Amino acid sequence: MNPPDQSDTNNSPSPLSASMPPPSQPKRRTLGNAILVNPAQQKNPLLRCIHNVPYEFDDTIKPDYVVGATTGVLYLSLRYHRLYPSYIYDRLTALSRMYVLKVLLVLVDTDDHHSVLRELNIAAIKHNFTLMLSWSHEETARYLETYKAFEFKPDDLIREKMNGPDDNDYVAKMTDCLTHVRTVNKTDVLTLISTFGSFQAITKASTAQIALCPGFGEVKVKDLQQALTQPFVTRDSAR
Repeated sequence: MNPPDQSDTNNSPSPLSASMPPPSQPKRRTLGNAILVNPAQQKNPLLRCIHNVPYEFDDTIKPDYVVGATTGVLYLSLRYHRLYPSYIYDRLTALSRMYVLKVLLVLVDTDDHHSVLRELNIAAIKHNFTLMLSWSHEETARYLETYKAFEFKPDDLIREKMNGPDDNDYVAKMTDCLTHVRTVNKTDVLTLISTFGSFQAITKASTAQIALCPGFGEVKVKDLQQALTQPFVTRDSAR
């Protein structure tokens, strides 16, 4: 069942369509890198912030977004949740037995949110959902892009690897170099190496490409690119 439109919290939910696809109709699968979007989300401002992967509307999906063959996402604005508090709980129940990975992606757009988030966290655990929080449409879109971009990536991409002596020496040098950036840690270095393969490739990566890496928020990406692009200053020239 399609959710009400959350793009305008001043309006009441739109009527639900009475027509449903017949049970025998095959559901569409994610094609390539496309995120599947429930048509009820077509007025959501976050769609304007999705730039790094394509998306397409699909009226056969039950979640708000499908970012993988086994991954479904429910989107919730806390401002909308205040107006219709029972809405998300009904949808969590309806999707509790669907998809291997179920994500409840919450936009925190109210000031007084601590008690509400505790309740949503309990509901997410009860229905086997992963609760993700964001504080802007841009950040919300980034999470959707990242889930889709890493759909077929192995789990060892973000796990520390046991390499040979030469590899360890290279990783050690890369770690020593990149962790001079204040916000970059050892796990971040392994993520960069696994994603881009070499220091040269890291220096040539775009802001959007680096931002898709797990653990890289806006501040960390900015710090890293600033360190990689600013001119080197020798001690003699600094005098």
